[in-house]
Amino acid sequence: MKKFFAKIHLWLSIPFGIIIAIVCLTGAILVFETEILELCYPSRYFVKEVKGEVLSPPVLMGAAGQQLPDSIKINGIRVSSDPKRTYQLILPGKKAACFINPYTGEITGIDDGKGFFMKMMRLHRWLLDEYKRDGSFAWGKTIVGYSTLVLVIIIISGLVIWYPRNKKVLKNRLKIKTKAGWFRFLYDLHVSGGFYAALLLLVLALTGLTWSFGWYRDAFYTVFGISTTSKQTHAPASASPQKTSGDRGLKKHPKTNYTQWAEVLADLQSRYPEYKSIAIQDGSATVSTATYGNTRGSDRYSFDPATGKITEIQLYKDLPKSAKIRGWIYSVHAGTWGGMATRILSCQVSLLGAVFAITGYYFWLKKKLRKSIQK
Repeated sequence: MKKFFAKIHLWLSIPFGIIIAIVCLTGAILVFETEILELCYPSRYFVKEVKGEVLSPPVLMGAAGQQLPDSIKINGIRVSSDPKRTYQLILPGKKAACFINPYTGEITGIDDGKGFFMKMMRLHRWLLDEYKRDGSFAWGKTIVGYSTLVLVIIIISGLVIWYPRNKKVLKNRLKIKTKAGWFRFLYDLHVSGGFYAALLLLVLALTGLTWSFGWYRDAFYTVFGISTTSKQTHAPASASPQKTSGDRGLKKHPKTNYTQWAEVLADLQSRYPEYKSIAIQDGSATVSTATYGNTRGSDRYSFDPATGKITEIQLYKDLPKSAKIRGWIYSVHAGTWGGMATRILSCQVSLLGAVFAITGYYFWLKKKLRKSIQK
């Protein structure tokens, strides 16, 4: 039986190992995207000095309009509760943002959402292929999906191969020797390290597959007691607020009453004394408070742009399971659900996933070379 699983483990790893290594390595990098960006561009994310009171949204919007070219459209503002952080002006495009000092109104930087980490994300999910918004077939997404599915089989077959015959073997299978030469170290890292990382690596693979295949996503939801029909009738909590007229760009809407934005912000700040961030767009606002668990969970509000009066409230705690699970999947996959500890663990396991693939090739090539020499 072990020989059978050993062959499966080997012959699936050879063609898919490179893709698995790429996906795991880029995943490890993406875990600490925010921290790396803040380290590289501190002036973009943090103010030099906390002085006086923060400026109101109308003043900040006016200051931004004087500094930014007309080609840059602003869809909203994201306010942080940390007094040392800059505010973000929400721009069109995934992760695109402009950063502004809330005390002086000075623009401190612009992220067009097309830099290094966007490339890493595209490599991680689509192998740099283009994202097909219409859901049509995409080679990159498909290859990553099937490679992840193969990874699940490789992990399970690896556990079968690892399973020891007796206690003496078990003792050796749980150790990683560091003083017996490089080959022994790499072998133990692949075998014993693979056992220690198997469970979390399996979780990362199983959650990641929800972005690759619709049939798998439906089955995954069903396992948690969520029907696909109910999932479609509720927007996920992690989604951005529903687009309104303001999403087409504030530059095209000079009559937007930012005074009402200030009133909405003050109202929400009084309701949430310990909020993490508040994002306001024309007619909608999102309040994020989660540090653990579903870190994409948020409360959403709709308001009258003319008066600033709250017209609709959608609290995260009142949402059905179908509207929460997508945020939970992301939080588990990215390791954010347990704070810094789980993020570090997810990063380490992802790195090990790449190491396992590379060391697997090393052992295979070394064995092939040894056989060729013997002949």
